[in-house]
Amino acid sequence: MTPSTAPLPFVDEGLGNSSYLVDLGFGRALAIDPARDPSPYLAAAERAGLRVAAAAETHLHADFVSGSGELAALGARVLAPAAGGLEWPHRGVGDGDEIDLGGLRLRALATPGHTPEHVAYLLLDGDRPAALFSGGSLLVGAVARTDLIAPDRTEELARSLWRSLQERILTLPDELPVYPTHGAGSFCSAPTGGERTTTIGREKRTNPLLAAPDEEAFVARLLGGLGSYPRYFLRMREVNRRGAPIYGPEPAGLAPLTPDAVRRLVGAGAALVDARPVTAFAAGHVPGSLSIPLRPVFGTWLGWLVDPDRAIVLVLDDDQDRADVVRQARNVGFEHITGELAAGFPAWAAAGLPTATIPLVEPGRVNPSGTLDVRQDAEFAAGHLPGVAHVELGSLGGVADLPDGPLTLMCGHGERAMSAASILAATGRRQLAVLVGGPDDWAAATGRSLE
Repeated sequence: MTPSTAPLPFVDEGLGNSSYLVDLGFGRALAIDPARDPSPYLAAAERAGLRVAAAAETHLHADFVSGSGELAALGARVLAPAAGGLEWPHRGVGDGDEIDLGGLRLRALATPGHTPEHVAYLLLDGDRPAALFSGGSLLVGAVARTDLIAPDRTEELARSLWRSLQERILTLPDELPVYPTHGAGSFCSAPTGGERTTTIGREKRTNPLLAAPDEEAFVARLLGGLGSYPRYFLRMREVNRRGAPIYGPEPAGLAPLTPDAVRRLVGAGAALVDARPVTAFAAGHVPGSLSIPLRPVFGTWLGWLVDPDRAIVLVLDDDQDRADVVRQARNVGFEHITGELAAGFPAWAAAGLPTATIPLVEPGRVNPSGTLDVRQDAEFAAGHLPGVAHVELGSLGGVADLPDGPLTLMCGHGERAMSAASILAATGRRQLAVLVGGPDDWAAATGRSLE
């Protein structure tokens, strides 16, 4: 590439995604599949003496709100697949379209599969391919899933993805660097991968899905590796097609709310989300509140467990990052963040209002027959307590047939288990506890083997 720097990655550890900033030369930069908060791209561009002049979308994202609209509001030109039907200002691109970026060119390659409208972008330095931004087509050691549109289109899209890879992607030079959007930890990846960048040649040699001898084998392998995904995925494509509200780059705060105000809001239908650590929630919390400890996957579980149309009221500790909470919530399309309980849970307790606790249990004291494992199916299959019941956390609200009597919830560390316990407690279930740790901790404490 004419500018000597490689694309600068921005990794969202919670969503498992990467976006990129490309130095176009002449003081300009291009953002690829940017996240909703524009501030990291603006800050990086400013440090490099650049302005974000353009943003490119590879597809209508199901897992996060696109940030291209935010960058467009600040003057960036937006490129997006014409077949996506975006209802906000952009230049629609199709297969073979080239955009002159002033020394560099961007060529759109139609690569349907992950989504019907998907394009990858080939960055050209003169006539030399310099980088491929593969979005949700070719990933590191994987490809993106094809079941996010409709059940009756999953196989059709898997076959489209096979053809896209064979005809558009794998014909590119082996040494070409590949920069995917989806990566390790992304629910859009099938299966999830490890490293975040690769080359065409490396994927030809090592990608197990590309090792399929023909289309039928590829489709079978791909569809056999699909697991569940957050329910907010079902609405996010339409949010991105229509365009989301614009907030700008300024950090957001949370309005302080008195205990009485919180009671009124919850009574009117607001969701009370407690983002404190598991130990704090266990020691005392507002009855009926939902525990989603603040961590990189906070937004994913908020989107999975809470209706986005509900107002959100938060309970936080003093030292927790308010801006991170709001960023993650907005990133998955939550626009009604009303505020937080002022002075946190201690203020609620000091007001003499009802409180609740959920005890924590050490691994050596857990009885598998009275335990519910809420990890993902693939995690459970990789090793679990003998005889333990299993329901994924994302499906727990729709399951009525659970073990009777005292119940210990478990996951890998305790965060998802506490979310599950808070969901069950809100339905009136009592005698709940949460395992501190996961299956390996139980095996180490008891000397017993996992199944």
